[in-house]
Amino acid sequence: MLLRRVERFFPKSSRARAIEKAQAFIKERLNGDDGLGAIYPAMANTVMMYDMLGYAPEHPDFAIAWASVRKLLVVKEDRAYCQPCFSPVWDTGLAGHALAEAGAPIGAACDWLLERQVLDVVGDWATNTPGTRPGGWAFQYNNPHYPDVDDTAVVGMLLHRAGDAKYAQAISRAREWILGMQSTNGAWGAFDINNDRQYLNHIPFADHGALLDPPTEDVTARCISFLAQLGNAEDKAAISRGVAYLRKTQMPDGSWFGRWGTNYIYGTWSVLCALNAAGVAPDDVMVKRAVGWLVNKQRPDGGWGEDCESYGDAPAGEFHGYAAQSLPSQSAWAVLGLMAAGQVDHPAVARGVAYLQSVQGADGSWTEAPYNAVGFPRVFYLKYHGYPRFFPLLALSRYKGLMQGNERVVGYGF
Repeated sequence: MLLRRVERFFPKSSRARAIEKAQAFIKERLNGDDGLGAIYPAMANTVMMYDMLGYAPEHPDFAIAWASVRKLLVVKEDRAYCQPCFSPVWDTGLAGHALAEAGAPIGAACDWLLERQVLDVVGDWATNTPGTRPGGWAFQYNNPHYPDVDDTAVVGMLLHRAGDAKYAQAISRAREWILGMQSTNGAWGAFDINNDRQYLNHIPFADHGALLDPPTEDVTARCISFLAQLGNAEDKAAISRGVAYLRKTQMPDGSWFGRWGTNYIYGTWSVLCALNAAGVAPDDVMVKRAVGWLVNKQRPDGGWGEDCESYGDAPAGEFHGYAAQSLPSQSAWAVLGLMAAGQVDHPAVARGVAYLQSVQGADGSWTEAPYNAVGFPRVFYLKYHGYPRFFPLLALSRYKGLMQGNERVVGYGF
């Protein structure tokens, strides 16, 4: 209200210059028919901006912005919906890890991913880390201004696991970029570095308190996993700083928050994988506390389930209300986390594996209806249709490999 009252006193020339600068910023990042940021909120706001500024619908910038939104539509005979974005890099990386664990070839997937590494575009992330060379992957088909370290770590681990020398340079550039994106507190945010000025979430138009990209536990864990899997001695200090952050952010009950997947089961799995890769012993107190939390949250059917209410006031690691259920994806995360913590012989793992086997469909896949990920906590939730396929396959394949092997130690960061 205060801003609205004083706005009329602002010089009109200053307002015009500000609008021109904003338009120039957006035009540089329009990103063809993949859209601004390659995600619906930014793309839809771009369309509304051009409309409010009086652009004709046939204007090239207005037309391409509107085309990018229409690409997200899914229209079927009985329903229609708009996707928030496409996720091919993330999905391919996850599917690749599951296939690799099952012993299937992953060369085609790795080659496809190799071509999508961002090596030349210096995105907005560089504002806080000038001099760092680009080397990441974005979530979508094309989004060169906004790669993220989570996708980059997952893809980097997959390329490293493939073991082909032709991926070495890509892995090196990914490592360089991730090291350059580490925040001063030792952790990582998804898209930016040191983006933690919380006062910005209290300005009037921050309607859902998510203007920032602060470091989070799950993303930090993924970066640690990647760096630890590579095993470069010179990265030990960066890894140690990340582990120290995770030690400080463990919840009193032993779990970790999950910013990009639902929720504490996702975060705890991610961190346990990282701690294992970083060489933190299974008898470390924070590992033991996390194991105890996962075991305590196992449901009577042997699975695990957590709904998005845990981003509010509901207890962590649980599915609330009449629809309470176990989910294949979350059950797989829990099993993977326990195995990473050295608990492959724990009865909870055997029960979790039995649950996954019992709910596998006749076609070999798994399904689940609830949301299993998050765009903005308490505001915008996501459903990855691939999660109940990727993660159960990864968990069952890993369990089989560990039970048949001489050493029951997870050898990868993911």
